[in-house]
Amino acid sequence: MHQKHSDYVTPTEPPIPAGEIHLPERGFAIDRRKALAVSLICWCVWGAMVSLVTHHRLEAFDDAGLLWFRSGTQHQILGSPRIQEAVRDITALGGVLLSTLTTLAAVIALLFLRLRREAFLFSMTVLLGWGINNAMKALVGRARPELVPHLAIADGLSFPSGHSFASAMIFIGMALAFAPMSRRHSVRYTIIGSAMIISLLIAFSRVLLGVHYPSDVIAGWFGGAAWAFLAEAVLYKPARAAADSDTADRLDPTTAA
Repeated sequence: MHQKHSDYVTPTEPPIPAGEIHLPERGFAIDRRKALAVSLICWCVWGAMVSLVTHHRLEAFDDAGLLWFRSGTQHQILGSPRIQEAVRDITALGGVLLSTLTTLAAVIALLFLRLRREAFLFSMTVLLGWGINNAMKALVGRARPELVPHLAIADGLSFPSGHSFASAMIFIGMALAFAPMSRRHSVRYTIIGSAMIISLLIAFSRVLLGVHYPSDVIAGWFGGAAWAFLAEAVLYKPARAAADSDTADRLDPTTAA
């Protein structure tokens, strides 16, 4: 007969004592009124950009933005080739592959931290957000810029920038999911602020690579941020109900026998 193996690891040496770590069972929710207020501001900026672009009011602004930090008749990026490579590395963070892996890693981490409500909320935010972004692109139907050479592979419609929308939605949404682990406002603001800075760098890289107009990335970033904050407010109760369901109990890796 085969000996039944235990699911627990038997250490060969005495384990090092762990420090005390107190994690909230479900976290402390983000203030939904503040999330709605920030979302409203971001949606206003997004709406203004849609209106200006559809009425062709930003052509000079977009051309100047594309030509900034470029020189020569070929409009190449200033500086060494390493700068261009660094910009490509930054923009890859907002691509489909890395953004999907980042989302999966965050959801798994939230589940193992026993923050199922936040895991469900973040998952719902990203899944619905992709549909919203595609609807935005179909709404305007803007072509890619041709003023400068494309330094990265890009196809499809240009407005709003998918990388900008996705990076804002995912990084800010992820920050909103992990920020409730702390009661301190300073910690929460630092986490969310850092996510904003990272997503802004990704958005800005799309202009440097010549694949988006500045107005594309502005609208994309504010649209993604608006949705992340709005989802935090309106999807809170559905996510909590899903986290408390029997199905969630069966699928939770931390509670499976």
